[in-house]
Amino acid sequence: MKPRERRETGKQDLFRSRLDAIIDMKHALVKLARAIDWRFLEREFGAVYTDGPGSPPLPTRLMAGLAILKHTSDLSDEVLCERWIENPYYQFFCGEEFFQHALVFDRSSLTRWRQRMGEEKLAALIQESLAVAAKTDAMAPKDLACVIVDTTVQPKAVMFPTDAKLLNRARERLVRLAQKRGVQLRQSYRRVGKRALIAHQRYAHAHQFKRAGKALRKLKTYASRVIRDIGRKTTGNDSLSEIFVRPLYLARRVLEQNRHQRGRKVYSLHAPEVECIGKGKAHRPYEFGVKVSVATTLNRSKGGQFVAHVAALPGNPYDGHTLAKVLPAIETLVGNVLDRIFTDAGYRGHNAPPDYKFKVFTAGQKRRVTPQIKRQMRRRAAVEPVIGHLKAEHRMGRNHLAHATGDASNAVLAAAGYNFRLLIKWLRLLLLKILTALEPQLKLQTA
Repeated sequence: MKPRERRETGKQDLFRSRLDAIIDMKHALVKLARAIDWRFLEREFGAVYTDGPGSPPLPTRLMAGLAILKHTSDLSDEVLCERWIENPYYQFFCGEEFFQHALVFDRSSLTRWRQRMGEEKLAALIQESLAVAAKTDAMAPKDLACVIVDTTVQPKAVMFPTDAKLLNRARERLVRLAQKRGVQLRQSYRRVGKRALIAHQRYAHAHQFKRAGKALRKLKTYASRVIRDIGRKTTGNDSLSEIFVRPLYLARRVLEQNRHQRGRKVYSLHAPEVECIGKGKAHRPYEFGVKVSVATTLNRSKGGQFVAHVAALPGNPYDGHTLAKVLPAIETLVGNVLDRIFTDAGYRGHNAPPDYKFKVFTAGQKRRVTPQIKRQMRRRAAVEPVIGHLKAEHRMGRNHLAHATGDASNAVLAAAGYNFRLLIKWLRLLLLKILTALEPQLKLQTA
């Protein structure tokens, strides 16, 4: 079924207080709620629903508003629900007319809504944030003609992977699943496995690598014995074999992989899509997550430097080979023709489409670089603090959403939260300017 969208009715209730009567209507969140075109979001997000039997989904304004508030204020789902009950401004932003003393939705609805929308639909939040920025004069449309494109790593919420930890975790997961399904194992190796893991870590820390290697071989032995035991017990039982097929596959991959292996490896058993990416940082040589492309405006607008596009790039592609996908997506999202694209030296030898081939300028480039382009190139590093804000303040620094779809959705929501946070600051500044301009007239009237 289609969601039942909310509209302002202006109704009064004898036993409940209207929100517009108890909050400051000049508050930045109220101004932002009035500036957002909720009907546009209803059309974009409503396309995933079909008319059919069943309970109607939650209103689009409620769910989209919760997603914006979550990533604007860097809140978890649990904390967001607590704040929503306490904060009347949050409730007004999500379309409520009367103050609610209890949640009108379930916390799990946030997860299901994100999964249903996906990266493609959630990009409408970035699109609407740029539209609001243009509507409130926080950004001029011409600012989107020149962009900076860079890549970063969105780390996943996984423990730092080592061979010993992965082997022990694979064994623990198989033993736990076997006990849950009633499969009797010859031995679980719970006590000796934990002891071998601790011994390996202590020997490795003390640089006693022969003894550490011996402890690692013990962990491999314990894991392989559990794998073979489960394989014997599930043979001939189709239902059990289907349950154990993926855990056994991942455990065998962990058992067989080695440090010199080429190609994909398993770095986390609960998130096998995680990749090891090295960006050349001295303080963090390797990061475990997914590569993300970030595009921002070249010049800082009145309201700040807005993010024009974000996309997850699974497979750890070469930076220069991402432009064929990213540049057309930027134009589609912002609805503007790109005049110039500035990148770092990692994009040399790029595969930009023919229409953009001579619009891309990389750091250190000499040909076709006019004095104006040279001055603009000095602004290329302006994307770095934007990436820092996305990671530190908008939940891109550690992604807790599951699967590859969660990686893509989290990156888009982080960019939307960053843009809306700039808009809140801009609307607050506009109100301050208006009050400052009116202050002399108020003093004359009182005198």
